[in-house]
Amino acid sequence: MTDSLLIKPIDTNANGTFASVTAEQAGWDYLNMDAFRLSKGQTRSGQTNGYEQVWVLLGGQCRFRSDKMDFGEIGRRPNVFSGMPWAVYLSRNSTYEIEALSDTLEIATCWVVTEEDHPARLVTPTDCPIEIRGGGTASRQINGILPPGFPCQRLVCVEVYTPPGHWSSYPPHKHDVHRVDENGKVLEVDLEEIYFYKIEPSDGFAYQRVYTTDGIVDSLMMARHHDAVLVPEGYHPVASPPGYTTYYLNFLAGSAQSLANVDDPQLAWVKESWGAPDPRLPLVHLGMENDS
Repeated sequence: MTDSLLIKPIDTNANGTFASVTAEQAGWDYLNMDAFRLSKGQTRSGQTNGYEQVWVLLGGQCRFRSDKMDFGEIGRRPNVFSGMPWAVYLSRNSTYEIEALSDTLEIATCWVVTEEDHPARLVTPTDCPIEIRGGGTASRQINGILPPGFPCQRLVCVEVYTPPGHWSSYPPHKHDVHRVDENGKVLEVDLEEIYFYKIEPSDGFAYQRVYTTDGIVDSLMMARHHDAVLVPEGYHPVASPPGYTTYYLNFLAGSAQSLANVDDPQLAWVKESWGAPDPRLPLVHLGMENDS
């Protein structure tokens, strides 16, 4: 099971795709992603066909054009540890071209099948709400890129910063059954999820466990820089070792455009025991954008 949930990168520090997950490879219905690198002046173009798609700038600047909108020159942060995200959303049957304007451009993109049309959108740092979640050594930062309520059909996208020595996605939670209450309120959604990792410094690692209460799934994985971890079901906490900051980009899609989830009942009590959030948070913020 570990080998099937941990996807190693194909990164040789060259241009082109350096990490990739397909729905067929994962054995699920929706999520496909890749991360790619371009040098200044290089371009990447394509069509979304029957998919809605998001592109998240991990580092660098680019010119992004589509047949729906010319987004102009976008991006600022040289890497994910130096600023807030920029992103582009396109719905199905769109064409696009991306031209690198910086010496190095890194982008992660995710696409899922859709039956709806939604407006093209540019997501800037000021569009991304920052949430400081948890407390004590379980405090972390979440930046909403395509949060629940974003005008699309299925995609959800957030990025998470876990300080050295901290836990995130904790207490462990799951979202693998679609449940509503008697009034129709969504209690839990059935989501596929990808964790795409970056570690600072990049020689470090994080640990992620994916498990179900019946024990059918129980995998503990060491995730390194540019690894991807698949979460088809079950609880999925993350630990960041001392000395290393863990970043992961989450792509999700499933039964609703929501993050409704439930905690592991054996561990939910820890929410009552932790203290104030780590004062180092947020690790990235809008003040960094004023330096541009």
